[in-house]
Amino acid sequence: MASTDFSRTVSTPSQHHTFDRSGAFFARLHIDLILLLLLIALATTGLAILYSGSGQEIGMVKRQAVHFGIGTLLLFITAQIPPRLYQLIAPWALAVGTLLLVGVLVAGVGAKGAQRWLDLPGPLPRFQPSELVKLALPLAVAWFMAKRPVPPRFRDLLQALVIIFIPTILILKQPDLGTSILISTSGLLVLFFAGMSWLLIFSMIGIVAAMAPVMWFFVMHAYQKQRVLTFLNPESDPLGSGWNIIQSKTAIGSGGIHGKGYLQGTQSQLEFLPESHTDFIIAVLAEEHGLIGVCLLLALYALIILRCLYISSRCETLFGRLLSGSMSVTFFIYVFVNIGMVSGILPVVGVPLPLVSYGGTSVVSLLLGFGLIMSMYTHRQRK
Repeated sequence: MASTDFSRTVSTPSQHHTFDRSGAFFARLHIDLILLLLLIALATTGLAILYSGSGQEIGMVKRQAVHFGIGTLLLFITAQIPPRLYQLIAPWALAVGTLLLVGVLVAGVGAKGAQRWLDLPGPLPRFQPSELVKLALPLAVAWFMAKRPVPPRFRDLLQALVIIFIPTILILKQPDLGTSILISTSGLLVLFFAGMSWLLIFSMIGIVAAMAPVMWFFVMHAYQKQRVLTFLNPESDPLGSGWNIIQSKTAIGSGGIHGKGYLQGTQSQLEFLPESHTDFIIAVLAEEHGLIGVCLLLALYALIILRCLYISSRCETLFGRLLSGSMSVTFFIYVFVNIGMVSGILPVVGVPLPLVSYGGTSVVSLLLGFGLIMSMYTHRQRK
């Protein structure tokens, strides 16, 4: 009785009814209101950090806001499509994505030694097909595994690994080692949620470890090897390959607990920190808002990931659980890898901070992914 009385003192019936009506309205739109509000909070935070990280370039912030607008519109559209339709288009989506990856190798646009983009007309003139494959691959693997018995048989796992292997190799040839690893991980996570045995998991880890020397000598490019060596000893070339991580760690350390204040960071505002609007943007936050600011951002990410995992647990179809679970953990891995490389505990692999770093294709593809997760949840009564 005491807890009931307390709950009545902190909220009024009218507030409950207002929230319930809002939740019911968005439920009819197949939108999870809690997840949507968390994403809006993250996007708003990202725009504020981007304004500082871009050197207060308002034009870049406006373009990013347009990207968020396009992505949110597509999120709403994506959430309306029932899961059974996604199951029908899943293999075709991966086929289109794979063809676009081939197109990148044939007629792609290069930048900084990598060929990863296609020039297209429209609001997103430079399109990165690997961002589409980030959605298409787990979608296709979830479609494949949902039609098989679980836990998966060995031959089903082999076929699924072939599905994962083809786009991974095409992305690796761009070259884009970081994205290829993350995309393959999103497919492997589907297999994990499908019940792949721990024996196979550890066997695959052992195979990857055994192939590391082969990757080093015959697959990895010179700049990728340099990133690993720089990770191990950034001070070996402080004015060259080690510059980025040294300046990043300097910015993070100089922020302390409370930070120097918004727009008051020296490493970012005086342009010592490279890529401060993309890969190293969290170093801007750490310098200006300190450990407290970073912890608040991480708390926001944690709430989004926990909500997505809750949604995954409530999905009534195996396809929905596999897809939403894989995409939820993949989102966590993106956050972990970016923060890890910026803080020096992982090699620099060029992974942006989700929904905070500048990038149109990345923002749109991520919001499309959240639309997929919402569809798996809100259509759960419509098998």
